[in-house]
Amino acid sequence: MDLWFSEAHTPDVKLSIRIEKQLFSKTSDYQRIDVFESREFGRILSLDGNIMLTERDEFIYNEMIVHVPMAVHKGIKKVLVIGAGDGGVVKELTRYNRIKHIDLVEMDPLVVEACREYIPANACRLDDDRVHIHFGNALKFMRHCENEYDLIIVDSNDPYGPSEGLFTKEFYGNCHAALKEDGIMVNQQGSPFYKQDADAMQRSHKHIAGTFPISRVYQAHIPTYAAGYWLFGFASKKYHPIDDLDAAAWEDLHLRTRYYTTRLHKGAFYLPAFLEDMLKEVE
Repeated sequence: MDLWFSEAHTPDVKLSIRIEKQLFSKTSDYQRIDVFESREFGRILSLDGNIMLTERDEFIYNEMIVHVPMAVHKGIKKVLVIGAGDGGVVKELTRYNRIKHIDLVEMDPLVVEACREYIPANACRLDDDRVHIHFGNALKFMRHCENEYDLIIVDSNDPYGPSEGLFTKEFYGNCHAALKEDGIMVNQQGSPFYKQDADAMQRSHKHIAGTFPISRVYQAHIPTYAAGYWLFGFASKKYHPIDDLDAAAWEDLHLRTRYYTTRLHKGAFYLPAFLEDMLKEVE
């Protein structure tokens, strides 16, 4: 029997991947969670029919959302991660000895359970002594935080359904308050290619640019995400993502990466003309 998983990127566009077998499928209080085995992309985590990660290309997303801020701010010791229940972001963060404390706020315990069982290469550092997992609503968690974190990483789902609240002006204001005076927030900004995604990206960037004195967008190529073209937001109270990059200091750490380099770091912030125009419209 020929099995295919298809994710709708628009009403007229789908990404389809041949599936060897389905390893896990349950519906939690928040969403449907599936794990598939595929020949081309390895294991795939899907939430409500949308690909969250594949073993083949997860390193691109996780390296770009972690190493960009870590190469800019050398004093990061306490980190808040929102979402990322698969463990990939935590896995990259725990490679830094200077990080002393990581709070992970994940809405859905079943995501963590499924990834521990079926995608252990991502979830392998969730039991690190520095990692503290909190299950619950990130907005409620943030309301009790002030001047606490050096870095906040928002690894949320797309801005629809359960994660919609993580793309509001209120939420970004709470992130600003929770950061120390030189803190950085990095978030996934979606794809600018298809109209619905582009509109959501512009709304998010407008809120962030109105909250933080420094706000930039950078890009990466991730094959299984919409249009294969993905954006991240870099927002800071103090540090500029290019001017304050200390490439030599990061390279002295001798961290082996498969996508991120300090050369790529700089280039990721140089955006195509159509995207620059979209950002200027809302800034």
